[in-house]
Amino acid sequence: MSFGQGGPPWGAGEGQQPQNQNPWQGGAPYGSGGPGHDPYGNHAAQGRDGGATPDWAALADASAARARRRRLLMVGGGVLATVAIAGIVATAIVTSDDGKGGGDRADGKQSTAPGPSEPGPSFSSVAPPPPPNPNDFIADEKKDKAPLTADGLFPGDRITAGDRSYAKGSTHRTGNCAAVAQRALAATLRTNNCDQVFRATYHRDGLAVTVGIAVFGTTAEAQRAKETSRNIAPLAGKGVPSFCQGGRRVCLFTSNQVGRYAYYTATGYTGTKNVTPGDDRAYRMNNDVADFVFKQIAARGTAQASAAVGGPSD
Repeated sequence: MSFGQGGPPWGAGEGQQPQNQNPWQGGAPYGSGGPGHDPYGNHAAQGRDGGATPDWAALADASAARARRRRLLMVGGGVLATVAIAGIVATAIVTSDDGKGGGDRADGKQSTAPGPSEPGPSFSSVAPPPPPNPNDFIADEKKDKAPLTADGLFPGDRITAGDRSYAKGSTHRTGNCAAVAQRALAATLRTNNCDQVFRATYHRDGLAVTVGIAVFGTTAEAQRAKETSRNIAPLAGKGVPSFCQGGRRVCLFTSNQVGRYAYYTATGYTGTKNVTPGDDRAYRMNNDVADFVFKQIAARGTAQASAAVGGPSD
């Protein structure tokens, strides 16, 4: 292949029409240089015949540089994307606070302190005291201050237990406890400082029960009086003839106690019949009256305990 003489291989001689047009004339596609020009700024070495011989080492370096730039762009893009996502998350967190919370804002500025909020309910850390024990009010005369009367202890005209009803006869109250006791009970009431005795009689179908409530200053005194004797004197009158007194008639006598109160019963027939161990009617009537008295005394404690805390007295 002949390139001609007297001029460079890519240009025309003076005053001559170019024979071989530079295919890159009019400007290289990348803005400068011609064949052998690296568009990325790496110039190819000239051969001895004036042609461009590629500098393979430079081209390799350029390729490596381009690869590095692409990696940096990819890494940088990933970092920017991560920062952008983090910014979105931070913005979402701050926004979710609805402007009420403190702390740093997403734009790096310190957010304002939270404003005042409505006070919530407050609860005391101290446990309330336990309610009063009703038994405490009937255990000692220093706390048992409710009025004591025969009508209060034996209210109404009769008492009812299940399908059984008993009419109330006479009632009586005395401060001379020994005067309404028989046998050893008189001395027992006196020894244990009995304050007063309330009695009432209930009757039904020829059977009568007198119940006597002896009042003491303390529970200990009432317990001793209950255990040593039980013979309360029967109370006749108001439709009830004499019973359980004189002769050899057999009656049922019991004793019990709650708080500072000891209570006694005398149950027998108003005629000549005796109470026997298998007499279910006499024992049932005796227990019905005794249960009624127990509930009346217990109700005193409940009413006073409730009044102490301002609650209902039922």
